Amino acid sequence: MDDDGIETEAWAADEGPAIGAPIPASAAWREGDHPGRRRFFAMGDLALEADPMGTLPDVTLAYETWGELNAAKDNAVYIAHALTGDSHVWGPAEDGHITGGWWNAMVGPGRPIDPERHFIVSANVVGGCQGSTGPASAHPEDGQPWGSRFPYVTMRDMVNAEIALADHLGVGRWRLITGPSMGGMRAIEWTIMAPGRVGAIAPVGSTAAVTADQIAWSTSQLAAIHADPNFRGGDYYGAADGEGPHVGLGIARMIAHTTYRSERELADRFGRQYQGDSDPLGKGGLFAVQSYLQHHARKLARRFDANTYVRLAQAIQSHDVGRDRGGVETALARYTDPALVIAVDSDRLYPLKNSQRLDQAMSGSDGVKVVHSPVGHDGFLVESGQLNAFMQEFERSL
Repeated sequence: MDDDGIETEAWAADEGPAIGAPIPASAAWREGDHPGRRRFFAMGDLALEADPMGTLPDVTLAYETWGELNAAKDNAVYIAHALTGDSHVWGPAEDGHITGGWWNAMVGPGRPIDPERHFIVSANVVGGCQGSTGPASAHPEDGQPWGSRFPYVTMRDMVNAEIALADHLGVGRWRLITGPSMGGMRAIEWTIMAPGRVGAIAPVGSTAAVTADQIAWSTSQLAAIHADPNFRGGDYYGAADGEGPHVGLGIARMIAHTTYRSERELADRFGRQYQGDSDPLGKGGLFAVQSYLQHHARKLARRFDANTYVRLAQAIQSHDVGRDRGGVETALARYTDPALVIAVDSDRLYPLKNSQRLDQAMSGSDGVKVVHSPVGHDGFLVESGQLNAFMQEFERSL
């Protein structure tokens, strides 16, 4: 998912760091930085599903909330972020938050998810770089960044941490769990890992199990990061500005961003246009689409962390709700509460058939709701009117 600079009015607050700012070795939030709207939950040790380490010690989750939990405790909504998102779902760019809320179009007064009616929660995932324990965090033994020592985490590890946060906040049952892409994957996992605690889910542009094609795309992104000599195997946090793995991270972003947009949108928007007065035919210039991808590469490098990108991409690769549960259909048949499955008809990263499989496997789903857009995977952000209409009708029915 591209949650960095969608070209819509709703995302006007997301300008990102200044274009001329030096590119840091890591743009991870670090202890001592301005907390912004973040709150912090020290949850203790987290058991790990797959990493030989077995346990990640002293885990902290950074989270944000909006609205109040009512007396009946039945108005809580959890919003799960995508690959390069974080807990800052709604609000402006401000101290502690480099960019504005990544779902400003969906969340806010009068929006489908409304802090005047809902208690809204979102946390940065374990392995993230915006306040939760991740590769840039201090290792409890020596105080140095975890770096290459940070363990492999799965989607299920992330959900276990979110379950602990729900306990901490006194949320016994979510009215709704929703999120796009990787966020939708966690919404799906919640239904199996915490039965009875999920009133409804709304995965957007997501899938029940990551496919070989999706793993292939992310593998090339990880290779780009690992091939950057400034990645230093993951131990680059002491590097000066401009000497971190921003080239590899940027290439990973360019590959990913291409999958977030459709062939038609790129053709209609850029075609074979040159960038400005430059000439790419043997004269060192750029095609307009090349400049566009480089712009998004620079933006991500100024607000994200390469190690986090690696660990979260690997977690996405691990996603299969049917793994060790008898397969996708068997696992999802256990969930019988309402489900809103939303897809974009031009999505080539998580195509419509992925959502159709979800819909068919969950008895509480009433057909895939399709966002019509030429844009591709990012269509559910660009076409916020369609998405909001689906979400509002569903939320009001709960």
